[in-house]
Amino acid sequence: MRLQAIEPMRAKPVDQLPKGRPGDYLYEPKWDGFRCIGLINEDRGVHLQSRRGARFNESFPEVLWALYEQLPAGTIVDGEIVRWAPDGRLDFDALQRRNTAGRRAVELARSEPCHYVVFDVLRACGRDVTGLPLTARRRILQKLFLPVPPASVLALSMQTDDPVEALAWFKSLHVAGIEGLVIKPANSRYEPSTLGWYKLKYRATTLALVGGVTGSFARPAELILGRYDDGGWLRVVGRTTRLDAAVAGQLARLLIPAGHGHPWPERLPPGWVGSQYGQREPLLYLRVEPVVVVEVAVDVATEHHRWRHAARFLRPRPDLTPADVPLNLDLDR
Repeated sequence: MRLQAIEPMRAKPVDQLPKGRPGDYLYEPKWDGFRCIGLINEDRGVHLQSRRGARFNESFPEVLWALYEQLPAGTIVDGEIVRWAPDGRLDFDALQRRNTAGRRAVELARSEPCHYVVFDVLRACGRDVTGLPLTARRRILQKLFLPVPPASVLALSMQTDDPVEALAWFKSLHVAGIEGLVIKPANSRYEPSTLGWYKLKYRATTLALVGGVTGSFARPAELILGRYDDGGWLRVVGRTTRLDAAVAGQLARLLIPAGHGHPWPERLPPGWVGSQYGQREPLLYLRVEPVVVVEVAVDVATEHHRWRHAARFLRPRPDLTPADVPLNLDLDR
């Protein structure tokens, strides 16, 4: 088996469960981690590949050894590397710390071990199974996992064909950092790089302050969101998706350009507000007085005490004051 980059199958976002007959779809949790293809050669050489084709071998030696010891040669699996925090939630910040190499990676593998949650199989014992329906691949995967011990860092992802049970997961698992659901046609083949699956993200409605905007004061394009921390410091916590013209006009009448003393820098470092992958330039934006409260919908993915994905703007809340906004990333209203 040649070692070459595999582009994993992907999921397109939806706002509700797709309609269908019983058994048309299989439902799985949407794990908040690093997508990873695990390859075990016929000679038992193991390779861990990220979603973009980068090598993970040095960063996650515990996953490497588990694949070597517990899955057969000639096998390729697809899954997500995750890190569970002591409080039982998925911890993406800790997972990012693990993306290192050398002695540091070995030390972290002992002190902050990760798990590899496997949800699909592309090759089993030298046989290409990508052309089989998902239901058949799942049976093969379950058989491959029979000898895997319960305490292993390898874990078989939860899956159900019951939409009622899936919605119960959707409404409850977000407290553990599960982002939502991945919905897969039961008869679908595994087609690398295609958008053949669906993802339904859990979003919570909450409040934030507007601390800045991209675009202009007359036509704000996106809102830069802020929250106060426990020490009374206004922190950047995220940004919104692009505003439509009507919403931008409504907000423009509420925004007050900031004077001296605004706590944020004139340019925000890349990565602070969900910059695109690989972007290294600071974000140019306009600072505003942090007095406008807005209602937004956010998912559960966080990073460095910020919402990792763009929030959806819902409406301004002129009836509220900054004191009504929760602290930190608390979602309580």
